[in-house]
Amino acid sequence: MRTVVIASVFGILLCAGALSSAWGDPPSARVQDALEQATRPAPEFGAATMWLNTDKPLTLKQLRGQVVLIDFWTYCCINCMHVFPDLRFLEDKYRGQPFVVIGVHSGKFSAEKDPRNIRQAILRNGITHPVAVDSDFHIWKAFGVNAWPSLVLIDPDGNIVEKLSGEGNRDRLDKAVAILLDQYHKKGTLGQALMLRAEQVVSEPEELAFPGKVLADAGSNRLFVSDTNHHRILVADLDGHVHGVIGSSVVGLEDGDFLTARFHRPQGLALSADGHTLYVADTENHAIRAADFRAKRVRTVAGTGVQSTDRDAEGPALQTALNSPWDLALVGDKLYIAMAGSHQIWVLDLSAGSVAVFAGTGHEGRIDGPSREAAFAQPSGLATDGRVLYVADTEVSTIRAVSLGSNSQTTTIAGGGGLFEFGVRDGNGEQALFQHPLGVTLWDEKLFVADTFNHLIRLIDLKTREVTTWLGTGKAEKGTPQQIGLYEPGGVSVTNDTLYIADTNNHRILAVEIKSKKVRVLDVKVEPQVLTSAPSGLPVSKPAMN
Repeated sequence: MRTVVIASVFGILLCAGALSSAWGDPPSARVQDALEQATRPAPEFGAATMWLNTDKPLTLKQLRGQVVLIDFWTYCCINCMHVFPDLRFLEDKYRGQPFVVIGVHSGKFSAEKDPRNIRQAILRNGITHPVAVDSDFHIWKAFGVNAWPSLVLIDPDGNIVEKLSGEGNRDRLDKAVAILLDQYHKKGTLGQALMLRAEQVVSEPEELAFPGKVLADAGSNRLFVSDTNHHRILVADLDGHVHGVIGSSVVGLEDGDFLTARFHRPQGLALSADGHTLYVADTENHAIRAADFRAKRVRTVAGTGVQSTDRDAEGPALQTALNSPWDLALVGDKLYIAMAGSHQIWVLDLSAGSVAVFAGTGHEGRIDGPSREAAFAQPSGLATDGRVLYVADTEVSTIRAVSLGSNSQTTTIAGGGGLFEFGVRDGNGEQALFQHPLGVTLWDEKLFVADTFNHLIRLIDLKTREVTTWLGTGKAEKGTPQQIGLYEPGGVSVTNDTLYIADTNNHRILAVEIKSKKVRVLDVKVEPQVLTSAPSGLPVSKPAMN
């Protein structure tokens, strides 16, 4: 958990990664007690800028007779993402009953205050409940919230009976909702279940759904795309012509052949030196998967499918839980993992079949020094030259360097380095500013950065640490043939002096000739016959770097 004072805005903020309850009593005792004595009436939603994912604004007065659970979130936050499965569990369990989940989006980054971007986050995360836009923190302050995520439970009389912050609250909330529904049913004051309209996913002409990462390999003329919200990996040539699909597009954690294996929102990719194995950060399954092109099968090589809460993990890879692995970098038989959920870098020893923390204490922040004593904040992008890991340290909007070897050191290359130090500014080293960068890739002693929330590609000269804006308009758009636009790009990869970009919210892959800046939108299509035949392995002459 972290505490940061922002006196000029709204006081103390917490980003809570672990459960932090407002009351220490067991949920049954707390809810029973709340029913028998006066509790604080919940304030209204009147200060919402607008409502998304519903056809009309909602008021607590309208929700009388309902058990209401409010989720305060911001879409950058990995801890908030970890709460979404709990909300879906509760929504499914109590479907058809007078139970309503309401999201209140109080955005941290400036990009997160734009309702268009929040709508994309709703679609990307599969959120089906109404969301109030609270960009000025009025509702946040009215409810006395001080953490992302925070959960507030309101009884059918409109009173707050439970307030929690952090992850890991599913069981407590489940018991509390069940008790409230039972008690108010016996009192005869429950309302009817509400039917609320969710946002409809607009059919896109593209074949991709929020592609998160991309990996290009010149030796085999292959391009690998994490088609994240289709829960699969596409295998194409470097012009984007798809010749294979890995994954059935059905959510799950299942090994098997390429056509039946299941993933859940995969992100980072790394290719073995011989080109026969593709490693996948299976993010929402909290697992690392390996796609073997010779056997045409997928197998799990790390993770248990359960989210880890261990900041000092070390042990057999298949018996050790992971926490939202977001990107990968391979050096020899060591696979380095950007473990976004625990704010660390882990290493998977492929030969030994073991996994361990490599860098970071697990406490969120930016601290340089010996790597096991360093602090990261949701690292989500990796690149390497075999000697150094370059890290997109996302929540501190900073690019870091982690030396490899037994005496590893972590340093800052560029970016303001604070949890609330972000923006868009070119300059040298820490004078430059980024906003929630998710991807990095190496080229000719330079580093391309997917500066995600700024909708830009930035370039860092590693010799001078000078940061320049390289591509994009800075607006959330597709742009024109004369001036290309980007919309929250999440991944970048270089090969043959061509930069490939996963233009995530535009559902497309771009190829940019670095020297001329000529941009092509790749025509990525999955033809019906591709879905009936698995991609075969191709020889490579050298390993790919992501």
